[in-house]
Amino acid sequence: MIVRIVKMSFAEDHIDTFLENFHSQKENIRHFEGCQLLELYRDKNHSNIFFTYSYWKTEDDLEHYRHSDLFKNIWAKTKPLFNAKPEAWSVDKVVSLK
Repeated sequence: MIVRIVKMSFAEDHIDTFLENFHSQKENIRHFEGCQLLELYRDKNHSNIFFTYSYWKTEDDLEHYRHSDLFKNIWAKTKPLFNAKPEAWSVDKVVSLK
């Protein structure tokens, strides 16, 4: 399994636009082949910073999504809203306790 973490920072006046777009597409992302989990987090101290966490069965599944029309359309609407360069990490889960 691959965990993808993306940190995004938005101009304050673009937050609602981002959230509307995310909510309109979240089910499409979550049900994309290989996606097992999708979460959106908001920083407690900086309300313009968000993180997505997504779990993918394989790295190929993540790459297929990243090159899909779905991702390209979402990214085209999201990218102009940033006020800082987004950061992304693909990580392996080492330990998970529930």
